[in-house]
Amino acid sequence: MNRSQAREQAFKLLYSIEIQHETSEEQVELYLENNNIPDEKTREYIVDVIDGIKQNKKEINQLIKENLKQDWQLERIPKINIALLKLAIYEIIYKEIPYKVAINEVVELAKKYGEDNSPTFINGILASVVKTKLN
Repeated sequence: MNRSQAREQAFKLLYSIEIQHETSEEQVELYLENNNIPDEKTREYIVDVIDGIKQNKKEINQLIKENLKQDWQLERIPKINIALLKLAIYEIIYKEIPYKVAINEVVELAKKYGEDNSPTFINGILASVVKTKLN
């Protein structure tokens, strides 16, 4: 499984966590087993993403909030977009993945799974995050 496919699996698990509002090791293990992810590297990547986002949840949510338009609330954003934003922010800020790669990958996932305006919305938020955090 390549990194793009692993990222998509991590996104799907993040999305389910967003809907359920909780994360447990058992939930992660069940997801890995039920989706036939035998590759150890992929499993480690997914677990790292889930744990990293959980550990840095406040900071990641704050970054999203700070880069929303004034009349927007975090609760108003579709769960798919939230999961994609968290994934990209975690990779850019905490894993030092090149921001162009992380943004491109989640924008492609937004085209596949999100609403019509999701790619533009996500790209705008992430561009703002990059501008404030990396410059």
